[in-house]
Amino acid sequence: MNEVKEFLRNIEQSYKLFQQQQFTFIAALEHCRENAHDKIRPISSISQVQNYMEHYCNNSTDNRILQMFLKLCSEMSKLCQQFESLHPGTPATNNILEKCKILVSQSNDLSSLRARYPHDVVNHLSCDEARNHYGGVVSLIPITLDLMKEWIAHSEKLPRKAIQHGAT
Repeated sequence: MNEVKEFLRNIEQSYKLFQQQQFTFIAALEHCRENAHDKIRPISSISQVQNYMEHYCNNSTDNRILQMFLKLCSEMSKLCQQFESLHPGTPATNNILEKCKILVSQSNDLSSLRARYPHDVVNHLSCDEARNHYGGVVSLIPITLDLMKEWIAHSEKLPRKAIQHGAT
């Protein structure tokens, strides 16, 4: 359990750095959308960000911030796998884990996703940007991190035997 908690702390630290550069992230997505002549569709999946980075990103700053986002998504996906291997789960932890896995899935549609209080990531965007283009993609990480913390909190309440049984 300590290993997954440490892994989560590391992801949270990386996310704090990413959060400080949210406007750079939005600018990078905007540049890619312009290069792709794709100004109508919202950013709706992790794979769309990946595609933009690989095919429409033409400067190092944009590339760096898009890679940072994709790395955070990949780390959260790895943490889901660690959660699965830690213990067989309860209905509550399995439900939370399933939500996490869906969120970090490459093709999951993020367009209707919105972070709520206490996260203010969407509040930093203009109304048009938040509603129509980037609200889902900037909400993905904080929502997933909240679910992961919830999974750990539920798992820590399980009898020690249940956790050890899953780790063997």
